[in-house]
Amino acid sequence: MSDTTIDAAGSVIASLAGDMPDLIECYVDLHRHPELSTQEHRTAAIVAERLTRSGYEVTPGVGGTGVVGVLRHGDGPTVALRADMDALPVREQTGLPYASEVVAKDAEGRDVPVMHACGHDAHTTSLVGAADLLARGRDAWRGTLVWIVQPAEETIAGARLMLRDGLYERFGTPAVVLGQHVGPFPAGMVFHRPGPMMAATQSVDVTIFGRGGHGSRPETTVDPVVVGAYVVTRLQTIVSREIEPLQPAVVTVGEFHAGTKANVIPDQARLAINIRAFDDKVQRRVVAAIERIVRAEAEAARCPQPPEIRRSYGGPVTSNDAAVVDRVKAAHLAWFGPKRVMDMPVPAMGSEDFGLFAHADGSSESPRTVPTGFWFWGGASADQMAGAEGETILEKIGSLPSNHHPGFMVDPEPTIRTGVEALTVAALAYLDA
Repeated sequence: MSDTTIDAAGSVIASLAGDMPDLIECYVDLHRHPELSTQEHRTAAIVAERLTRSGYEVTPGVGGTGVVGVLRHGDGPTVALRADMDALPVREQTGLPYASEVVAKDAEGRDVPVMHACGHDAHTTSLVGAADLLARGRDAWRGTLVWIVQPAEETIAGARLMLRDGLYERFGTPAVVLGQHVGPFPAGMVFHRPGPMMAATQSVDVTIFGRGGHGSRPETTVDPVVVGAYVVTRLQTIVSREIEPLQPAVVTVGEFHAGTKANVIPDQARLAINIRAFDDKVQRRVVAAIERIVRAEAEAARCPQPPEIRRSYGGPVTSNDAAVVDRVKAAHLAWFGPKRVMDMPVPAMGSEDFGLFAHADGSSESPRTVPTGFWFWGGASADQMAGAEGETILEKIGSLPSNHHPGFMVDPEPTIRTGVEALTVAALAYLDA
């Protein structure tokens, strides 16, 4: 990061201290009013209003509830920055005075508690804060800023929805797409990693069709529970016997539903299976193995009809371009200093749909045509870190409530401040000074 860029960052970020009370208020409001995937109407309206107030050309309704803000200021590269804004069906157990008490209907029409258990409220707040700083400090840079405020990350759907709604055709193909994610790391710290950062994911929904009957006459039935049990057991051999030992992969059966009464053999069993891998080819191999095993077990049991196998949400490996990581990490080191910027030692087995922004058509099987860079930043308070179990920082991080946990929380002031600065400095590393 050149001295000129450092000076530009200093001038742009100089007013952040005065913005912090408003940004904390925005964060608390978003945390109190979480919204499920594809239902982010209130959040999207808040973002659209704030970006409009900052001087952006704002387009709501991109890919459903997505929002895009564009600011053009002279000739220069187009830099896109993304944040997600959906929450999870989790009952909050943080004890915070602004804890969510929201209950909403999910996609199946069930009443569920809703919580920002993954920090997307911090992502959104950091984005509007950085967008405002860069708009006010536009004399320090030239180019085009595109802010992508994405819905439905938790269902691995929002990035694809926005791309297939013409994101790049309508707003320009960017020179780079940048993003970040908060986690249970010390607040104020930033973590980088080239190559695989988060795992690919794919969910597979299976319905096994049996022949129901009385529990006392099993010979007249085809029991889908037994078939499902064999499937669950057999799936455990995929990673241990079909995938190279040095290639990490996880196969999880997260749901198994069948039957209504102890003495009634049901006619159907439903399984929901999730796969994680750090190689898209490995992911496809695991999915193919699941489909093969399910069909074979159903045939072996004489099921009256073939099983129904449906691939639901899925996304590719979140893989960082090495050149992007080098550039953004250098900028963060120059701004935050070496004590606050670390290399992430291993990729996370959790998943994201951010990686789809590398594929202009939203398909992970098409070529990567847009460079991307994604980093983590910390949200855990000093008190949380001091009270966490373990001797090393990694051991302490591992003992804290992680993303998706009902006790997950961030320390608002240092978390939002660092999130805003990290986005701003990364954008300036690409915009012409």
